[in-house]
Amino acid sequence: MTETLKGLIAALVAFAIFSSHDALIKTLGGSYPAFQIIFFSILFAFVPMSMLMLADKAVDNFRPRHPWLVLLRSCLTIISMSCGFYAFTALPLAEVYALLFAMPLLITAFSVPLLGETVRAQRWAAVVVGLIGVLIVLRPGLTAMSLGHLAALTAACANSLATILVRKLGGQERSVVLILYPMLLSMFAMSLTLPVVYVPVKLVDLGLMASIGFLSVIAQTFLISAYRAAPAAVVAPIQYSQIIWATLFGVLFFAETPDIYVAVGSTIIIASGIFVVWRESRENVSLQTPVLKTANPRFDTGPQPK
Repeated sequence: MTETLKGLIAALVAFAIFSSHDALIKTLGGSYPAFQIIFFSILFAFVPMSMLMLADKAVDNFRPRHPWLVLLRSCLTIISMSCGFYAFTALPLAEVYALLFAMPLLITAFSVPLLGETVRAQRWAAVVVGLIGVLIVLRPGLTAMSLGHLAALTAACANSLATILVRKLGGQERSVVLILYPMLLSMFAMSLTLPVVYVPVKLVDLGLMASIGFLSVIAQTFLISAYRAAPAAVVAPIQYSQIIWATLFGVLFFAETPDIYVAVGSTIIIASGIFVVWRESRENVSLQTPVLKTANPRFDTGPQPK
């Protein structure tokens, strides 16, 4: 088996696990507020993550070299996680994914003013077409835009800006710092909300919250393996396989069937995103390649490849 094929399989497994992770969020969202689910999932994820970080002998300390940028990225992570978790509890899975899939397009647009990236006409056209796909999913004028839609779009924007910050930092900040501080600050921020939003947790539901945390770590580990084994241009488009899992889980467990607007809009967004990835993978097209070098295209914290 070639390394590229191993990376491809690892990516497929990673995003299948991520989809299961998101289905559990939706399952719990009917009984518990998003802030509470986030707190307990990160709390349980922190245990295996701490073990992985402590096992890294190359890490001598956890001090950030750019504390204000790390703090800003951590705040963006908190926003994207909170909004993303809420969106999964409020909207059909496939619809949330359709809106989150706009992230590569947003990253491309943000990379111009924030990274000084040169984006030529073809990639700009892909961004515009992809955003038309977002409008088709939202169908303004036909249905009212809900808080769930706004949350999904906010999650996509916040995570795109967080990704740009990682690219701006380049290799100056260690991966362990980019993992540790968002997790700690997220737990702290969510703990402040618990006195207001807390709902007594059943033991079985506590186990599901723990599963969310562990699944996130496992999926991120597979994703790291995928990026190490295969070219980014091969791995990055695999994230769109989540729409298949979202549709399947939606039909089987939540009585959700994507309508024609979500199907058409998703197709346009995915095609535009794949085109952006393909353009960035070509030599002399992109200097920063912010989409291709985004190891974690999701909104939750997790390990980054070195």
